[in-house]
Amino acid sequence: MKALDYLLCAGFAVALPIGQLLFKWAALYQAQLAGPMPWKLLRNFPLMGAFGWYGLTALVWFYILTRTPLSTAYAFSILGSALVPLMAWVIFKEPASWKFAVGYGLMLAGFLVILQARPS
Repeated sequence: MKALDYLLCAGFAVALPIGQLLFKWAALYQAQLAGPMPWKLLRNFPLMGAFGWYGLTALVWFYILTRTPLSTAYAFSILGSALVPLMAWVIFKEPASWKFAVGYGLMLAGFLVILQARPS
């Protein structure tokens, strides 16, 4: 992998949790809307933004896969998964514990092992 490939994969790993935060924001916004569900969905602009974000990230993912093996690129999703609870704790004040830190530390170790296992 070239440096640009690592950069693209790392950017994608950050884009995924941003999408999750947008969906959480949309869920909180949805609770404030009145009316039947279809009408609430049509007025949930954060939800539309989340869908747009995922559409954009899908295009980036496609571009990444034209340059990088899936098995390597997908390993970067571990990093994104680790960021979701951290961002939820910081932004939405959701509870977290030391067990989260240990679990995600193990995930990060697994990610590093995967990258080392890849042929050059």
